[in-house]
Amino acid sequence: MASLYRSRIGVACLLLVLLMSSGCRSRHVEITVENRTGAAVELLEVDYPSASFGANSLAAGADYDYRIQIRGAGAVKVQYAAAGGLKKQIDGPTLSEGEHGRLLIVLLPGGKAEFRPELTAAP
Repeated sequence: MASLYRSRIGVACLLLVLLMSSGCRSRHVEITVENRTGAAVELLEVDYPSASFGANSLAAGADYDYRIQIRGAGAVKVQYAAAGGLKKQIDGPTLSEGEHGRLLIVLLPGGKAEFRPELTAAP
């Protein structure tokens, strides 16, 4: 009887471990902003569906990493103040809820940017 009881407890523990290790995981997008403008940028802001993030400044050649979770759908928008206080705003790709992966945003001279998404839609 004790052997059967231990067996059931062992099976229950194994099932619990399996459930915990394969449980629901929230979908995230790892975003990296690379400043390749040749100068520092100020007041960097990245808007995405339902939220935004940013930094007071990003030095020339520096990278800024941030992890987001997308709610809803909409375009990514990047804005910052360049040398001399000139404000730049650049529209990027559309993101949808449930997507996950990486998005690289490369800020380029002349107020331009490259967006390199490596995203997978939710199943």
